Amino acid sequence: MAHISLGGCVMAGKSATPATSTMHHEAHDASAPGELAPLIGQLRRLIANAREQALRAVDVIQVQTCWQVGRHIVEFEQGGQQRAGYGKRLLPLLAEQLTQEFGKGFDASNLRYMRLFYQAFPKCDALRHELSWTHYRLLTRLEDAAARQWYMHEAAEQNWSSRALQRQMGTLYYERLLLSQDKAAVTAEAQQHVKALPSSPRAFVRDPVMLEFLGLPGSGKLLEAGLEQGLMDKLQAFLLELGKGFAFVARQQRISTESKDFYIDLVFYNYLLKCFVLIDLKTTELTHQDIGQMDMYVRMYDDLKRGEGDNPTVGILLCEDKDQSVVRYSVLNGSEQLFASRYKLVLPSEEQLRTELAREAEALRLAMALHEQGDGCDH
Repeated sequence: MAHISLGGCVMAGKSATPATSTMHHEAHDASAPGELAPLIGQLRRLIANAREQALRAVDVIQVQTCWQVGRHIVEFEQGGQQRAGYGKRLLPLLAEQLTQEFGKGFDASNLRYMRLFYQAFPKCDALRHELSWTHYRLLTRLEDAAARQWYMHEAAEQNWSSRALQRQMGTLYYERLLLSQDKAAVTAEAQQHVKALPSSPRAFVRDPVMLEFLGLPGSGKLLEAGLEQGLMDKLQAFLLELGKGFAFVARQQRISTESKDFYIDLVFYNYLLKCFVLIDLKTTELTHQDIGQMDMYVRMYDDLKRGEGDNPTVGILLCEDKDQSVVRYSVLNGSEQLFASRYKLVLPSEEQLRTELAREAEALRLAMALHEQGDGCDH
């Protein structure tokens, strides 16, 4: 168990205060009056370290809780014929009760992860406390026990973020090391790719998995920032103001496969068309992966959310960068005729959405630039 204090007591495992954040702030110390600069530097380090320790403390507690939940579920399932009779109904029944009391951090998808976590790591004392629950969710996907152990220890020793761990697993780093005659070259390549990943500091106020565990509301909205948040606000209002049957359902709604979670930016239901409308916004150049992901969202929503009497789900993929605005509608094969004959009469055209997206993005960029200039004048 980790021990946490603000007085400099070391917690089990490594501390990982982001160097980039410290360097960024130290560059601004020069703007403070000379006699205050040392004090500001000391307070900045104190606050940054306190936040890092708070984050680490929640990580440790979250991992231990998820392991214990998984253990209780597995032991219940192994408790005889009567309990085994629950079968596939057990997790949904547990999730229904737990989500009412503790939020969606304990829905059926997360409970499934927790059960897999205990099965993959049956010895709690062998866990590395430097890793977060997101790390362990990634590790449970590995079927090879030796690979799981290696990635766990390497992630802790090398201070990999969850994104870095995902990258190394995806490139089969462990497997390539075993097969390679030149292990130093494989290691050097892997380290180079990790260095290329963004190193922005992680904070629990932007971590949806941690927010769900803590039961805090609005975790999806806290994922958004800057231009993307502003565009979503405007697009939500724009569609509701069209008056063509749009009813708002959710923002940053999570849908899950057996091994991964996805967050849909905006979800509406159109009661004239009797179908769900999904919207995903990209503020960078559109890729084939983005298009495939929206098609997957539509398919998953049809499978998981579409009710009797509902028409097929339609997706709208919006891409806004400085060079162009792109809009693409997505429907499943077999729904094209319905889209052409009926959906187009109610849904906004691609040109309408493109114009609205470009207009609002330009206005938001201007407002953000003016705000930054105003902040600069205050110093």
